[in-house]
Amino acid sequence: MTIDQLLIPVMIIAPAIFAFALLMPGNVFDFKKNIVAFSLIGTLVSFVASLVLAYNFNWAPENPAMQFVDQIPWVPGFGLTFSWGIDSISLWLILLSTFLMPLIILGSYSAFQGREREFFFWMLILETAMLGTFVATDIIFFYICFEFTLIPLFFLIGIFGGSDRLRAARIFFLYTFTGSMLTFAAILYVAWNYSLTHNGAWTFNIAELYTAAQALPLQQQGLVLAGLLAGFAVKVPLFPVHTWLPLAHTEAPTAGSVILAGVLLKLGTYGILRFAIPMTPQAVIVFAPWIGALAVAGVLYAALVCWVQTDVKKLVAYSSVSHLGFCVLGLFAFDLDQLGSVGSVMYMVNHGLSTGALFLCIGMIYERFHTREMAKMSGLGRAMPVWSFFMVFFVASSVGLPGLNGFIGEFLTLIGSFTSPETLGWRFAAPAAAGMIFAAIYLLYMTGKVVWGPLKIPHVHGEPAGQKPKDLTAREIIVLTPIAIVCVWLGFNPNPMLKSLEAPIAKLSKPTIDLIESRKDTDEVKHAGTTTHPAPPILTTQPQAKAWESQTLISN
Repeated sequence: MTIDQLLIPVMIIAPAIFAFALLMPGNVFDFKKNIVAFSLIGTLVSFVASLVLAYNFNWAPENPAMQFVDQIPWVPGFGLTFSWGIDSISLWLILLSTFLMPLIILGSYSAFQGREREFFFWMLILETAMLGTFVATDIIFFYICFEFTLIPLFFLIGIFGGSDRLRAARIFFLYTFTGSMLTFAAILYVAWNYSLTHNGAWTFNIAELYTAAQALPLQQQGLVLAGLLAGFAVKVPLFPVHTWLPLAHTEAPTAGSVILAGVLLKLGTYGILRFAIPMTPQAVIVFAPWIGALAVAGVLYAALVCWVQTDVKKLVAYSSVSHLGFCVLGLFAFDLDQLGSVGSVMYMVNHGLSTGALFLCIGMIYERFHTREMAKMSGLGRAMPVWSFFMVFFVASSVGLPGLNGFIGEFLTLIGSFTSPETLGWRFAAPAAAGMIFAAIYLLYMTGKVVWGPLKIPHVHGEPAGQKPKDLTAREIIVLTPIAIVCVWLGFNPNPMLKSLEAPIAKLSKPTIDLIESRKDTDEVKHAGTTTHPAPPILTTQPQAKAWESQTLISN
């Protein structure tokens, strides 16, 4: 095994090693400062490994192949292996995860008191599970990591969340676990069909299962697509299976909300792109308009719900439902230039940055005021100018202000939907564009209410009334500044990401695009073969009739 092949295992395993080291007995981890520093080192090891991966990665635009591929046999008799590899889609989401995790660990230093070891243990285990999901090239390895992500988050919400944390954790677990079991049934069905055509030999290699699933008839592909979407749509979450998310966001600790919005929701859209679309191309074409309709419904519904929210955190939580609707819409556009899918993947990364940063900003306010109600605070720009700068900046990024990261992905998903030749079109893109306008309204209204206006500071129990809150500390500025820099960089220089995504996305979408093209060619042939001829004249003699028939045959 070469050094390059070791990078992925090191990146995945490092957080888990540091997590279990936190459970070792001794006095070293009796102090929160030591626990945070140790956890931070664990996440930085993964971040450095991901940067080395990115440096050694072949970024050639025409290269869609998996790189750094390797495997460890697990149960060879059933074709089970721990196999891994990455393409540019995986790598961008890996970089997003490893970039956010150290910032989340650092931002959680003052979020709570007590049970620090347990908190950071689950955060590090969660990072291992997330990274394993993005690198897996064996579908069972993917499923184990995909399913395991709900366990750390369940404990993070249920132990460290708000007053209604137990209900939020229970609903989150039931939704995601139920959907994932249906996804597992669809995976097993495809693998079983593979074994029927290969003399009983089983495999769970993703590339081989693509071929097996594509050979299924339309009805069976529809069942497989429904099973895959059952788990992935809940994870996105796609309307109407989104109702667990606002409660989970609201009750989760700040770190849980950031990692949920920043990375975990992208597991759903990643699963749709990596599995549902290439495995079931026939069913995808048939059901894409229905899925697009659900995505548009989510965009509009969540935007309208945001208008009536009084809790800042719940408003941003519902905005995630609306924003992820754009991602799903772009994935099912299947425009010939793949603008929708490329824009969707970029939107995943951009949403993780901007919405994750918004949750960090809201968490910093909650630590000071112990409330998130808009009616209890206003004019904070006068008392906390540094915090207000970051809040306005990340709101502008979230609404898609040109020049910041949110604009490009949102714009491309809409263009892809407008130019979709078969599945979507302007009937889907137009209401989605309206949802984008609604998003700007409710986010800017929230910003105007909290940042500007007359100064109104919530009274904190035990402190003098009217005392101005402290602005951001140096640690909090260090947490937010790197995210802001990346938002500006992606806004002004999106081409490297867009170019790198074209080839792997084209490879995953090729079966569906080929079917669309073949249907178009068939329709054109049918249309060209259907020529109309003038009605035969009233012919009185047999020679006249034969002459007319001969002329018609010659013209054909």
